[in-house]
Amino acid sequence: MSERKILTDYVYKVVASLLQNGVEDVVISPGSRSTPLAYAFVSTKQLNIYRQVDERSAAFFALGLAKSKGKPVVLLCTSGTAAANYYPAIVEAKYARVPLVVITADRPHELREVGAPQAINQIHLYGEHVKWFGEFPIPDGEKQTLSFIERHVARAVTIAKTYPLGPVHINMPFREPLLIDFQDQLPKATFLAGFESSIVPSRAALDALSTIINQTKRGLLIIGELPLGTNVEHLWAFIRKVKWPVIVESLSNMRTNIPEDCLQYVIATYDALLKCEEFKRKAYSESVIRFGAQPVSKFLSIFLTECAPSNYIVIDEDPMFRDSTSVSTHFLHASVGNWLEALEIQSSIEEQFVHLWKTSDDIAKKYILQYIQNEKDEGAFVRYLLEQLPEKSDLFVSSSMPIRDIDTFLLPTTKDIQIFANRGANGIDGVISTAFGFAKGRSDRNVYLLIGDLAALHDTNAFLLTRYQHCKMTTIVLNNDGGGIFSYLSQSTVEEYYEDLFGTPTALKFNDVAKMYNMDYVKIEHFDEKEKIFIENDQPLRLIEIMTDRKENVQAHRKLWQQIHSELKEWLH
Repeated sequence: MSERKILTDYVYKVVASLLQNGVEDVVISPGSRSTPLAYAFVSTKQLNIYRQVDERSAAFFALGLAKSKGKPVVLLCTSGTAAANYYPAIVEAKYARVPLVVITADRPHELREVGAPQAINQIHLYGEHVKWFGEFPIPDGEKQTLSFIERHVARAVTIAKTYPLGPVHINMPFREPLLIDFQDQLPKATFLAGFESSIVPSRAALDALSTIINQTKRGLLIIGELPLGTNVEHLWAFIRKVKWPVIVESLSNMRTNIPEDCLQYVIATYDALLKCEEFKRKAYSESVIRFGAQPVSKFLSIFLTECAPSNYIVIDEDPMFRDSTSVSTHFLHASVGNWLEALEIQSSIEEQFVHLWKTSDDIAKKYILQYIQNEKDEGAFVRYLLEQLPEKSDLFVSSSMPIRDIDTFLLPTTKDIQIFANRGANGIDGVISTAFGFAKGRSDRNVYLLIGDLAALHDTNAFLLTRYQHCKMTTIVLNNDGGGIFSYLSQSTVEEYYEDLFGTPTALKFNDVAKMYNMDYVKIEHFDEKEKIFIENDQPLRLIEIMTDRKENVQAHRKLWQQIHSELKEWLH
């Protein structure tokens, strides 16, 4: 058998096995050593192929695509530092629990550690940031090699999509020559199927949970960002039973599209409320149940630490459950499912406790609703954006101030809009790339990106994606010329070094970026021009730059909190 035939059989076996295990999407970063597998991917019509020459951006694009579909996406690159450039997105995928199958082509063993070009140590390159690593054999024509490949591809995909979801890494060495014979038909599968199972708590866990709920008079539910693919109907049914106040983070996507009969339980303004000491003293809870990740709010974390509930139950699909406050008392290993509806619950929640949270929430909402009548800062733009987003819209949000403004200004609604972000590692890198990947996976919806100027500058190479495949997205850049979030932190009090180390102004504008990539560009310098955001336009790519002022933002936000706290204190007394 010729070397070319051996290589051809090898790479098409990889492709066939990925398809057999449910993979639909492949993101390719072009390079030489990955040539055989890249050829096999692009010649297979059953796959959706995406390209990005910048590996760092490509990895975040794949992350966004996987996040939007809740399914594993393959990421392919050549050897050397190309593979290292995938690292930031893999870290995010690990902590955000997003399934990626990362395939790094490699030099053969005889070219490693001998000074060969584009050869670095790729064995366990991503360390503990992947759920599983596999070093594949060199193509050699042996029957057992193809059997090994087929089953280990199945293993990789299954591990990626088993809770907790996450990235896996396959390192695949190839010898030259790298050309293959293109095939119309894929090899027949001998490994036919793998089946994952849901995670259901034990009878003892269910009994313990029911007992705690039924005995609780002052209880809170907390819902953070939920695992991909979560059916929130199970949670709404549970909420109807317990009747507790529910702290709902924006990223849970349960602050929008809310069933009418559940609006009464949803608390959205908890971050502002928990900045008020008088409210915190009265709002202590004996029992807390949390689903999903820890919410963004720092003040919620402080409240939980100070409150130290007698029962703090974390429900998580990973035995390495998340508890950054270190106050949990119980852990239920489970994914959200119909077991929640089967719980025998007789709620004994105090009406006065519910009234405290709901009335306080109503006070805060009143001032947030009035905000755009009185203020012209970034918060006012965010509130306007949330009010005007059309039905069936997705808003991807950068970390730092944008996600915090969303959490502040997104009020409960029955409207069908959804909020997404990279909150695994909370970084500001790769946000535009992730949003583009997300938009490709949700092409039936309107996708908007809300991002600050520094985060946008981190990832302008993302727009290269638009040269290789059709992309549609509106990018909204809040340009306050620097790192706006630091203006709210103690660093801002050290004026001598603040601007150089934290404010970091660049004086850069985005009109030339838009021109380079043929995007429709809109510049907004005053709040009175806000309607320009939603001017009808047939162009698939829009870049809207909103000029804002950091000091004005801080003053307006603090004024809002003072207004809320002033009325709150008066009511509580």
